[in-house]
Amino acid sequence: MIGYVDNFAMKGILAIRVYRKGVLVDERVENNLIVNGARDQIARLIAGNVGGRSIERIAFGTNGSAPDVADAVITQQFARPVNGFSYPAMGQVQIDWELPTTENNGMAIREFGLLTADGTLFARRTRQNPIYKESDISIAGHWTIVL
Repeated sequence: MIGYVDNFAMKGILAIRVYRKGVLVDERVENNLIVNGARDQIARLIAGNVGGRSIERIAFGTNGSAPDVADAVITQQFARPVNGFSYPAMGQVQIDWELPTTENNGMAIREFGLLTADGTLFARRTRQNPIYKESDISIAGHWTIVL
């Protein structure tokens, strides 16, 4: 048998915009980690087991530790539905999301995650400097998954 090399490397790109009283105060675009749960979900999708596999929610949490492929949860999770999907290029899906001023106030947000409909963590990104979510702060962005 000829040697086999696994070149299927998924990656993610998280774009975040932070607004205070409607004025943009911070904007970042950063790579993120696709965790093992994503590979399992994709394998099951390929086999036709589609129930609960699609990305449905974005989660915000408090754990600033470095992401690891074995991560499976977002700490002190607050999750909300994503806004929609688009396909910017071949093999890419962009997931639009937002966190309005009326939700999740009082959290020091250090982590972001994408969750499938069955609650599986698909991707995770952390930050060293938290976003202190208050009633005058809204956050919006998009998460692009590249296959």
